[in-house]
Amino acid sequence: MIIGVPKEIKSNENRVALTPAGTLEFSKRGHKVYVQHTAGDGSGFSDSDYVDAGAQILPTIEDVYAAAEMIIKVKEPIESEYKLIKPNQLLFTYFHFASYEPLTKAMISSDSICLAYETVESADRSLPLLIPMSEVAGRMAIQQGAKYLEKPQHGRGVLLGGVPGVPPAKVLVLGGGIVGTQAAKMAAGLGAQVTILDVNLKRLRYLSDVMPANVTTMYSNELTIRRLVKNHDLIVGAVLIPGAKAPNLITREMLKDMRPGTVIVDVAVDQGGCIETCRPTTHDNPTYIIDDVVHYCVANMPGAVPYTSTIALTNATLPYAIQLAEKGWQKACRENAELKLGLNIVHGKIVYKGVADAFNLPYQDVSTIL
Repeated sequence: MIIGVPKEIKSNENRVALTPAGTLEFSKRGHKVYVQHTAGDGSGFSDSDYVDAGAQILPTIEDVYAAAEMIIKVKEPIESEYKLIKPNQLLFTYFHFASYEPLTKAMISSDSICLAYETVESADRSLPLLIPMSEVAGRMAIQQGAKYLEKPQHGRGVLLGGVPGVPPAKVLVLGGGIVGTQAAKMAAGLGAQVTILDVNLKRLRYLSDVMPANVTTMYSNELTIRRLVKNHDLIVGAVLIPGAKAPNLITREMLKDMRPGTVIVDVAVDQGGCIETCRPTTHDNPTYIIDDVVHYCVANMPGAVPYTSTIALTNATLPYAIQLAEKGWQKACRENAELKLGLNIVHGKIVYKGVADAFNLPYQDVSTIL
């Protein structure tokens, strides 16, 4: 198969979808890999690193899309890329369709095959291609939240871990999945007083067992959230419904109960956000303020640490990408139920129910496609 790796062009997206080590795995199996010139620079991988691993460097993004049968990316195609996508071309990347209707309709029109990292799902309901970036984003949520709690950033002027004689900050984490767990672990490690909410009692029992003493677990409901937002300094939104829009757990009205300088970090923003007032921001302009509450809503947080993120992502995606290259997408998805669940749009048909439901569009069972 011919694999194309374009340079990411979303604002401040420095990750690349494939490392030189991953390129070598394709090359030694007889597949061709075309990498766009400087695609790996932001992650610390030079063109010569890819050439040494067996890739061929192409000068432009147009050349990569034109040559490739399978495009491997990090982020969803943006508007300037829509016209480059060919019928029957396989795109393997993060899409988060349910949060953006124009992208969904563009991919329907493209007649391509869209296989989304975020809906590839294991038998235990875990999301193996979302986990590594969720781990990065969860830890970064605390790193960024701690910075924006500083007064020059319009925060409350609170040190996350406090000092002897001064209490630490209070951190509220909405969701006990991968993002929430990593955020709670990071905040607790810095000495904050952490409360983590979830609706899954089994998960809460697990977290109660493994978290340090400065982490409290609580069952999530609206009344509890309304009470807790009044006295917490940093709030992390970490709620995910695979392939569907995240629910709004914090409403605009609740902001009025928060103290001035409270910081919100909504990691779920690329799936629509779990906080009503959140909208996607960029690394160039990461925050905005509503009702004296600082909102940090960068949709590609792991892009700020691209070396770590790129290696972690390739470690997870490569085994699946090799299956797609070796067998073709149809056979690979028939034989691997995890990959089958990754199919979102195929030849103009929405085959993932969460995406169809998000925009009230027709849904077709993926089995009829395969």
